[in-house]
Amino acid sequence: MGNSSSKADNVVGSESPDSPEAILREMAKSHSTANISPSITCSSASSGINLKSESKLSRSASGADVTEKYLTQLVPVEKLAVILKEKSVKLGVNGIASDVFVTQVFPHYADLGKRLFTFLHLNSRATTTYLGTMAFRQQCERFLGIMDDAKVLECYIKMYAQEDNPDFIDKEGVTRLLHICYTIAMQHSGNGFVCSEINRTFSSVTKSIFFSQDSMSLGYVCRWFEQNLMRLVLLIHKYCVHTLSTAYRGLEQGPPPCGIELQTPVLEQRNPFTEKSPSGNVVDASSSLMPLSQAWLLAGALPPSYSRPQQVTSPNSSKASAAQIFKEKLSMMPSHWTLLYNSNEHGLGANRFLHHVLGYRGPTLILIHAENDQTYLVAAPGEWKETHLYVGGDGSCIMQLLPKFVILERKPNILYLNTCVRGYPKGLRAGSDPRKPIISIDEHFEKIDIKGIAHVLLSIEVWGCGDKTSREVQLDIKKWQIKEAERQRTVKLTAADWMDHPDRFLLELGGRQNYNN
Repeated sequence: MGNSSSKADNVVGSESPDSPEAILREMAKSHSTANISPSITCSSASSGINLKSESKLSRSASGADVTEKYLTQLVPVEKLAVILKEKSVKLGVNGIASDVFVTQVFPHYADLGKRLFTFLHLNSRATTTYLGTMAFRQQCERFLGIMDDAKVLECYIKMYAQEDNPDFIDKEGVTRLLHICYTIAMQHSGNGFVCSEINRTFSSVTKSIFFSQDSMSLGYVCRWFEQNLMRLVLLIHKYCVHTLSTAYRGLEQGPPPCGIELQTPVLEQRNPFTEKSPSGNVVDASSSLMPLSQAWLLAGALPPSYSRPQQVTSPNSSKASAAQIFKEKLSMMPSHWTLLYNSNEHGLGANRFLHHVLGYRGPTLILIHAENDQTYLVAAPGEWKETHLYVGGDGSCIMQLLPKFVILERKPNILYLNTCVRGYPKGLRAGSDPRKPIISIDEHFEKIDIKGIAHVLLSIEVWGCGDKTSREVQLDIKKWQIKEAERQRTVKLTAADWMDHPDRFLLELGGRQNYNN
């Protein structure tokens, strides 16, 4: 406690004795002393000192909670508060100004910085336009101390709520929240490409949340994100926590840091999804159907087993740094997804599907494109096998991606693939009810029924979500099958084997008595 008090005195050492912060600090000390020592309280009461008026004053004009006994013990926050206070004083503000906080801490995400400062300012209930040093430290400590994912989600939904009606959030607020999630994920993955379908992807989410309404309550939107896209919002919190904890280093050394240049080894590879360069030219559009923004959305909606990146570098490695380890953990873009099957390229048919998908021992995603701009997803956590039983682990899932983003079913044993077992339905099916599956494709992959309604099947694509080993094992199996087929075509027989071989008797029955062994 002695160290905490000395740090607090050093932080405000530059303030004048008559400043509001200094006066309130003395009030806080006397108030905390009264709470700690009953004997002092009694002596104060006997001497006629009235402490009731002081106990009623629990918060300063700049937002500091004077009833809080202990100041923050987070040294990075203390240093950041001192630096921001010094820069704000140059602007004539005796505290921490919003503009200084945004330009120094969040220079590349100004909107996020403004909303975070406004959130801290509202929670402090300050009557001034700025935050006092003590109030800033208190609010940062409470913000960094949030451990419950549901509370973290609630904080960021509140940040993007309507200004005139803070209990509701509109489509624009949700779109801004999704956009900052996407921007941080993309820029921190080293991906400089622009997705042309980003507005379409965001629109599918807002249609699912708001239906025909213009705004919804914060509680409803929080529950929707908690059930569907929880991991996307948690990514922002990781970034904000990291920034608030390390921003003072860049400010002490000189110019502000340029965000966090996340360039994980996984994401330095060629982008496997449909993409556009900054000049507007399409790159590899023919080799993929899934937009980059849609892949990002699925990475946040599906279990981590689908989007788990490559193994993070060990902290004991000589080539690893704390920043690199954090970058790899923060990035959730699934660059390791491999395109196994594309009906536009490989042909639409059951045999083509089985040839490219069977043997892949890892999670897979099947995207089904139907008429009227409808896209559905079937997620399988394990290897596909032909069987007359419904299979699938806990990560099995059925989604509608377009025109609305909806999770239709998420439970085990909802996947079915059969093209050879007689007496059982043939084709590809997904759904817990065998009599009324959500998605049903016939054995020839020509017709599709979605929720019992026939649709025109346009195309199918399958993505492998396992590691490199899963893909290499599948390719090795296919190579072995080809070699085995070639070997069986040219069988070398010895003279002893030929005497009892069926082909010899067939030749003799055909009238050919003379032949070469």
